[in-house]
Amino acid sequence: MKMMNHNYPLEWLDALILVHFNPVKTDLSQMSEAELAVISEHAVKESGRIQVRIKNEIFALRRKREIRLLVRKYHSTLIFLLDTMLDNQRHSVFQLPSVSETAELIIKCLDELLSFLEQRFSSYLSLDERVPTTYLLVSRKELQLKLKKLQKRKAENNEMNLVLNVVIKEVLESFSMQERDRITFRQMLYERTLLGELLLVDDFKDQGVFSALDQTLIGLNFNSSVYINLLIKRLVSKVELEEDIAGKLSLLSFYWKEFNQIYSNEKLFFKAGMQHLKTVVGSWFENEIQYLEKQLEILAVRSKEAGGDEKKENKLECDLSTDQIGIILRAADEARIVKSRSMSLVFQRIVPHLSTAFKRNL
Repeated sequence: MKMMNHNYPLEWLDALILVHFNPVKTDLSQMSEAELAVISEHAVKESGRIQVRIKNEIFALRRKREIRLLVRKYHSTLIFLLDTMLDNQRHSVFQLPSVSETAELIIKCLDELLSFLEQRFSSYLSLDERVPTTYLLVSRKELQLKLKKLQKRKAENNEMNLVLNVVIKEVLESFSMQERDRITFRQMLYERTLLGELLLVDDFKDQGVFSALDQTLIGLNFNSSVYINLLIKRLVSKVELEEDIAGKLSLLSFYWKEFNQIYSNEKLFFKAGMQHLKTVVGSWFENEIQYLEKQLEILAVRSKEAGGDEKKENKLECDLSTDQIGIILRAADEARIVKSRSMSLVFQRIVPHLSTAFKRNL
């Protein structure tokens, strides 16, 4: 099959799927392994060329409306070709290993092209529409392969392994829920992005307050309540190691600063209807810091009161009236029995430590 290079970027794929791999129009059993190998090789190359040509077409347009129409046109056409390819596969000829292998590669190319449009030009697509069943099956198969790769990875410590296990469990649960409810393009795109980004993380080690794994999940707004609770529980356990309230407050404030510096995409979410991860954890930080600050204030008041009580306990009770005490102190100053720069200073230094039977504070 010759390569085509006309204005329509999908022409070669279109002809391949609708004619050459259509068992009604072509006897695929007569194709040699060499011919199928050439088609497979061309399919991979053509996928790359199509991406470049679509990008060029889109960047040549200036109006958003025109771009939106073009992106949606290619997106719907690729879904149609994918549906057709899956429908072709029902024919018995696709049981032949060589034919089946080439067909799977073509499907993979179509899936990659759809993923390219959804990731690069998501703002021009109607992401809240339901994904067609056939496309969902293909996409799910690819996501499950990525999930299996993620399951094979292990972190160096238990904390990060717990996080990794939570992510895997939550995604698997999301898959099972989607078998009952139709998934939207937005959900599918998020799962693709999440698993793709996690597989790119080189090291799952605990590298400080928030690991590279945490930073990826926070950045992608993995707003699973299970993960959020696990993250908060870990922060609490670290803060509790501090012995005094001032130390706890200082450490918590440091963690809050580090948390606020992590970028998080406000447009992404793992669970619709749930608050943004940054909002939930940020609110927790604020409440905890306010609580510790209040505790410090209470301690300061109690300390001051204790100091006042101590002064009261140390006062000397005189069996004299306040006037008599004043006369004695004035006489002591005048007779130079006590030496001070002024009489008022004598009163300031001595009077706070005296009391009478009728008056505690003179």
